[in-house]
Amino acid sequence: MNDRSAQRLAMLQEALTSGGTLHVRDAAELCGVSEMTIRRDVTTQPSAISLLGGRLVMANYPGVTPVYDLTEQQASHYQIKHRLCQRVVSFIEEGDTLFIDCGSTLIPLLSQLSHFRELTVVTYALNVANAVATLSNVRLVLLGGLFYASSQSFGSDGMRAAIERLGINKALISAAGVDCERGVSCFHFHEVAPKQAAIATAMQRLLIVDASKFGLVRPAYFAALSDFDIVVTDDEHAPELLDCLPKASLSVTVA
Repeated sequence: MNDRSAQRLAMLQEALTSGGTLHVRDAAELCGVSEMTIRRDVTTQPSAISLLGGRLVMANYPGVTPVYDLTEQQASHYQIKHRLCQRVVSFIEEGDTLFIDCGSTLIPLLSQLSHFRELTVVTYALNVANAVATLSNVRLVLLGGLFYASSQSFGSDGMRAAIERLGINKALISAAGVDCERGVSCFHFHEVAPKQAAIATAMQRLLIVDASKFGLVRPAYFAALSDFDIVVTDDEHAPELLDCLPKASLSVTVA
């Protein structure tokens, strides 16, 4: 195996360690090579990565099967999401209790949590729980209820109260839509209660969202932009976002 091929496989393995799948085109974008090169690396070199159709998976990871897939969103814009999560790490402090939202945006963050000595993670997302459950430095609080396979998350009538009883330092919130006038929204209504409870309870509220979500309005509204302390985003539409934010109360961090 040549050095460049080994480096690419190591990068892809890091991207896949938190679970889920990675489309070949996104893997190629992440590594800066062609899709053919990625396919050749995976199929001709010894590694823990397998090619399943047009997606890469960890061959021995029990949560990654053809059934376990957070739709196309899991692999969409992965390189940008990875960059956003690298920026989010700088806001995390030793001993923090973190609320980590469901969806695909925050998945690249999970492998970075092993660098801390002690953290507590509160989540209602199965893919998040599967990833952090193996980390000896993380105490996991999994909020249960009825399981929704489409978003790999749980929902229940008592989830809001359960979150409000916890001491959360930082709420890390993702979204499917961000609009200056219509606020922040997601696809699934069962996500509204835990998102709102975490925002209301946390000492610091971070919205982590890539620029492809700007200008979109999804069915389930859950917050105004002014409900957040920090927005972490990429730079494509950052100037537009800055123009419509309540600057006195909210800061924008560009990854």
